[in-house]
Amino acid sequence: MADDIKPRLRVPTSAKKGEVVEIKTLITHPMETGLRKDSDGKLVPRLIVNALAVTYNDKPVLNARLEPAVSANPYLAFFLKVDESGTLKFTWTDDNKQSWSAESKIEVT
Repeated sequence: MADDIKPRLRVPTSAKKGEVVEIKTLITHPMETGLRKDSDGKLVPRLIVNALAVTYNDKPVLNARLEPAVSANPYLAFFLKVDESGTLKFTWTDDNKQSWSAESKIEVT
């Protein structure tokens, strides 16, 4: 399953100083809530992406805690005011403490 999990980002490559840009991200993950039963009637253990941390030039801009009600392949969008060129780093973490990261640069003019 870990090979199937992939973060995806939609980040503008450039912006003007002080501009507010929309950031979109999605991660492919099956998101088991712990409430579903398998064919033998046993509960499938919970395994969800439970956190997303986003930094811009190593400064935190978003820390999200996700709960079991989030769908498989969670999608999040947020806005960010950019004053300088830099790198957005996204780190997703699941219940098994596995994490996946992705980065994207924004050039500010």
